[in-house]
Amino acid sequence: MLIIFLKAVLLIPVTLLPILNPFGIAPVFANLLGDVPRQVENRVARQVAINCWFLLVGAIFIGSHVLSFFGISLPIVRIGGGILVAVSGWRLLSDNEQESSIKTQVAKTYDDESNEELKARSFYPISFPLTVGPGTIAASITLGANTPARLVDWVMSIGSAALGSALTVLVVYLCYRSANKIVSLLGRLGTMVVLRLSAFILLCIGIQIFWSGFTGLLVETGLMPP
Repeated sequence: MLIIFLKAVLLIPVTLLPILNPFGIAPVFANLLGDVPRQVENRVARQVAINCWFLLVGAIFIGSHVLSFFGISLPIVRIGGGILVAVSGWRLLSDNEQESSIKTQVAKTYDDESNEELKARSFYPISFPLTVGPGTIAASITLGANTPARLVDWVMSIGSAALGSALTVLVVYLCYRSANKIVSLLGRLGTMVVLRLSAFILLCIGIQIFWSGFTGLLVETGLMPP
């Protein structure tokens, strides 16, 4: 039972971290914040990690129920999420002025006393959709799609989902709190290369999510064998 629990815990970061790509997004995070003190960077990174944990756990536990309530199938979520992720990746690849425009929108003066303002700015667009985007939400819903019937298995699933999500956002926090260090180590050229590669990977992930949703629809309609 312990081995099954640990496998369930590790399944979440192994599945979600390639989609989240916190190391590749870290330079974008640093660019969003702009020139802020180290203390503020840590606070924003910590708040982003907390926001992402709630988003992941919520998607795992209640995401499928919300979709069922509105009559939305998981392939449709994958198609919509894949399109959004692919569009985001394409914009990062093609629009050289996007980073500066986002920066002017987000990088305001962070007041140490204004916790509510910091929480609001840490959620959009940093936590969602930059970090936890539609692709991550669709993958999280898939991970929590099958709810165990037995009480023991249900408790184990809750614990594994909470712990696995915590490990996932811990990696996000460690990358984001060191975002400016990563940018300094990479330099201007290295940062540009990482941003473009991350954008291309994001574009490919979006296309892959879209294709998974499209084939899922074909299977549901009977046009393709399962």
